[in-house]
Amino acid sequence: MSEFLSMGGYGLYVWTSWGVGIALMIALLIQSVSAARSAAREAEATEQLSPRRRRRKAEVE
Repeated sequence: MSEFLSMGGYGLYVWTSWGVGIALMIALLIQSVSAARSAAREAEATEQLSPRRRRRKAEVE
């Protein structure tokens, strides 16, 4: 197992690269989910301010 982890002397480089790559992918996922939630909240707020939406809601009631 230690032979596999050392990767012929390049283990530090290989595992560091994997770690940085995975960390960046996780950061990108978190940022994307956060941006999607923010956009959804903004769209909902914009929809609530729409005069057409207020008119439709008043007609239903």
